[in-house]
Order: sequence, then C-alpha cells, then structure tokens
Amino acid sequence: MSKLTTGLAGLAAGLAAGGRIARTLVALALAASSAASCSSRGTGESASSSAPAPATAAGKADEHDHGGHMPHRFEHAREWAPVFDDPGRDAWQKPDEVVSLLQLAPGMTVVDLGAGTGYFMSRLSRAVGAQGVVVSTDIEPDMVRYMKERAAREKLANVQVVAAPPDDVGVPASSADRILVVDVWHHIADREHYAARLARALRPGGVVFIVDFTADSKRGPPARHRLAPDRVIAELAAGGLAPEVVSESLPDQYVVAGRHR
Repeated sequence: MSKLTTGLAGLAAGLAAGGRIARTLVALALAASSAASCSSRGTGESASSSAPAPATAAGKADEHDHGGHMPHRFEHAREWAPVFDDPGRDAWQKPDEVVSLLQLAPGMTVVDLGAGTGYFMSRLSRAVGAQGVVVSTDIEPDMVRYMKERAAREKLANVQVVAAPPDDVGVPASSADRILVVDVWHHIADREHYAARLARALRPGGVVFIVDFTADSKRGPPARHRLAPDRVIAELAAGGLAPEVVSESLPDQYVVAGRHR
C-alpha cells in the first residue's frame, strides 16, 4: 500500500506558500501533471516518489487505471508545514464548513485520518469538547512527532496522536463516532479493503467523511489520480458502508459520507 497522509503532491501547486520550498513543490506538481496522460511512460507520478507503481489485482502495474492510488511520501514535517498550514488554504479548504458537516457533539470521538501536520486539530478539539477525543493519525513518523509537539504546544489535552499502519485506521474496532479523511483517499491503494477497515473502526451510527478534489479543480493531484464521487461511493459501499454525496460549498472538492450500517 502507498504511503498515506493528508498531504498530496498536487496540493502544493494550489497554495500560495512562498520561498524555496513552495517553488520546489510547484515544480514537482507540474512535472507530475505533465506525466499524467495515458500516452506517457510509467505511472504518471513525479520522479520524487519512491513508492512502487500502482498495482492491479493481478499484481502488475496498470498504466491506464485512471483513479488509481497516488504513491507519495511526506517524510519531513517541517518542510511540509508551510504548505499544509498556509493561511491561504482556509479560503478553499473551508475548514470550519468541513468540521460542521461532521455534526460533532461534545463527548464524541473523531479520527482525523492521515492528519499530516494537524491542520484540523484545534477545530476538531473544540468541536468535541473536553470530554471528547480527537485521534490524529499518520503513517509518517515525523508527522506523528510534529503533531505531538503541536498538541502539547497548543495545550490540546483531548488530542491523541497515533502512528497508524499503512493498511489500517490505527484505532480499535467500534471506537470512532466520526472519521475525517481530507485530501487522502486518492493516496490509498486497495481502497475497498481500506473502506472495510473504516467500517470496522466506526461505532454503530458512526460516519466517515471523504473530502477530495473534483475533476476540474485547479488544485489537487494529477488528473489520472482524481476520483469521481461515484467511484468513492462504490468503494465505501464495497467496504460495508452506506455512502452518499453531501451538499457543501467547497470550491475545489466534494464530500462523500459513508454511514455505518
């Protein structure tokens, strides 16, 4: 399975972060986009990705699998923080609206899956209150370290930071009321299997929310790695969830909610 975080290579092209890091990321994103057509060689990934090509069920690279997962590593948190936490991101990510869609209540447990540097951490913490729990997960050790330091620095006592395995949510079965997956779903390989792991992690009545980029968004991953909402719905349904598209006003993204059956 590919490495998973909330970050994404194409995200850098849509952010207004300045300096050398942002220029480098934009260059990588443009390189990935130029390689994304079916006629190009390889998987359509940037040369910076060290992960293997997406694999079909037969275990062979599939160069024509549009919507295949996007392998990418996000190993150095302090380099990604100016991108993921750029104040300009709020204008299009609309974090307050995203959190409101979750319909969180005091005392709930919410998982921020592939949370990266913890962009949603403080908002989720406030939404569930002192008696609630926020579980911020990531598979990258340096992201986990960074989020632990952030939670301590911001005095978010109800936040737990968890190093998740690449193929699972990283929380016990039936422990989560909500799971938030922002700008991450297209990075996951074998998403139907992963959807079943999400269903396992949810309590009865719990809901997972997938937020990802539309086909015509100016931001996001190369076109071949973008997922239509119908595909996300099918993947969540295959994992045992009851999915539907959620009404929202995000300029570049859609939201699909999958409820525990």
